[in-house]
Amino acid sequence: MFTFSRSAPNFAEEEEEEEDIAAAAAMAMGIPPLSSSFPLKFKFAFLLSFSLTASSSSFFYPPTISIPKFNSKKASAGDILSLLGTPQQASSVDHRVADQLLSCFKFLVPFNSSTATSRALPASNLGIRPTQSDLGIRLPRRRRLNSEYRFESQSDEDELVWSPPAPLLEIARLAFDSGGDPGCIHRTLDPAIINVPDVEGSNENRCQLTRTPYGRRFINEELNSYMEFLFKLIASRGPEVGLHVSLDRYDFFHGHLFIAEDGRVGILFHAKEYPAYDKEVFPYHMGYCQAGSHVKYDETMNLRNILWLAPLPSSSTGGWSAPGVLVVLDAHPGGIIYRDIIPEYVDYVRTIYEDDFGDNVVDVNYLNVGAAEPDYQIFIC
Repeated sequence: MFTFSRSAPNFAEEEEEEEDIAAAAAMAMGIPPLSSSFPLKFKFAFLLSFSLTASSSSFFYPPTISIPKFNSKKASAGDILSLLGTPQQASSVDHRVADQLLSCFKFLVPFNSSTATSRALPASNLGIRPTQSDLGIRLPRRRRLNSEYRFESQSDEDELVWSPPAPLLEIARLAFDSGGDPGCIHRTLDPAIINVPDVEGSNENRCQLTRTPYGRRFINEELNSYMEFLFKLIASRGPEVGLHVSLDRYDFFHGHLFIAEDGRVGILFHAKEYPAYDKEVFPYHMGYCQAGSHVKYDETMNLRNILWLAPLPSSSTGGWSAPGVLVVLDAHPGGIIYRDIIPEYVDYVRTIYEDDFGDNVVDVNYLNVGAAEPDYQIFIC
């Protein structure tokens, strides 16, 4: 696991600053300084009492004093990306924000320090000791992935997240080198249009699940297989962190592929998409697609945002600065994600928006279009 060194806040210095503020307020109102041994809370109480008494007299009008407010720093989606990036990026996040965010990360694949610290030196025979910026992580060599691939162990799945197949790494590199150009991903899509068929009775309910009534697929089939792999992996490992999902049109079927400001590619998946209407616990009508929902509104809604990040390319070498990540973002009430990142108007459904992480490029849908037998297919919209 990555560890982040955080220095503890200096409460003694903060108390001294507050005492200075109290002393300044006293001098401005003509009050002799109180003993430093007098408890701080009583100093402020005394000043407030004196100010109220004096202001009622016609002979004394204390000047207006502006006392600074101590506002806690708010977390952002960018802070989440930084903590899941390089150690340098992680260290840029305020330590109080970082500690709270880290407590809300539920990793489906270990955030493995051995992957991130296996340093590969650049090819050179000069015998010069490389600087930190010359170093990069060595990603494991991957076998080709297809829909028939069978994993021998859990570590095989872990490595596919840390180090995806070559076509996915190529997309990650193109997005990074282009400065976040969405066209580098659009150009990997097959131009052939595929109409989205009925999905588990969606047509009968006049429900359109996708952004458009048609979709595409990646030209490279290994990319389509990797998207399918991510959906299945989230569904299978979710229970380990308390997330139970079904791969169907009411629950877990889509994600939003984005490019972050630093050029990193990611997908924000949303589960529990259409909770069933319940006049007691979920009295909200969500349109045609909610009709017939079996999804129960409960505490697992806190875990509906799942974040996948591709490996982060290195800007100084042809290598990589951070491995891939797969993590559930816990948005429980009282937590920092719920408080600072979830918009108030959707806090009841705990939605984090992909636009907070970067530019939304496409939506990735994994839909069961089978009739008698399940037939899951990828649709890029």
